[in-house]
Amino acid sequence: MSDENNTTDEALGDDWGAALSEQAEGGQKAGQLPVAEFDDLDDSAPPLDGEANLDVILDIPVTISMEIGRTRISIRNLLQLNQGSVVELDRLAGEPMDVLVNGTLVAHGEVVVVNEKFGIRLTDVISPAERVKKLK
Repeated sequence: MSDENNTTDEALGDDWGAALSEQAEGGQKAGQLPVAEFDDLDDSAPPLDGEANLDVILDIPVTISMEIGRTRISIRNLLQLNQGSVVELDRLAGEPMDVLVNGTLVAHGEVVVVNEKFGIRLTDVISPAERVKKLK
C-alpha cells in the first residue's frame, strides 16, 4: 500500500515538474504570473454622463423610521421598567422629530394625526450635499 502511495506521489511530482519547466520555457520567471488578456469592450453600453437613469432603483424597498429621541440607560434600569415608567429622552417637547431612511437622517418633521392615524409632516428636508458632508 505504501508503494502505491509513493508511486502516486512521484507521478504527481513529475507532472508538477513538467508543468513548471514548460512555464519556465515560455519566458516567465519562477513566481511570475502570466499576463491576462481580455477582449475589447463593445460600445453598446450607455455612456456615463452624470445623468443616471434612476428607474432601475425606484422599486428597491427602504426602511423609513421616525425618531423622537434617544437615551442611554443601564441594563439594570432597563430591567426595572414596567407599565407606567417614564424614560427621559434627549429632546425637548415640541422639538422636531428626525426622519431616517435606512438609518440616515434625511429630514425633520412634526407629528400629525390624520383620520385617527399618526403621521409626520416634513418641516425640513436635508439636502443631498449636506448628507454627503455628514458621511465624511
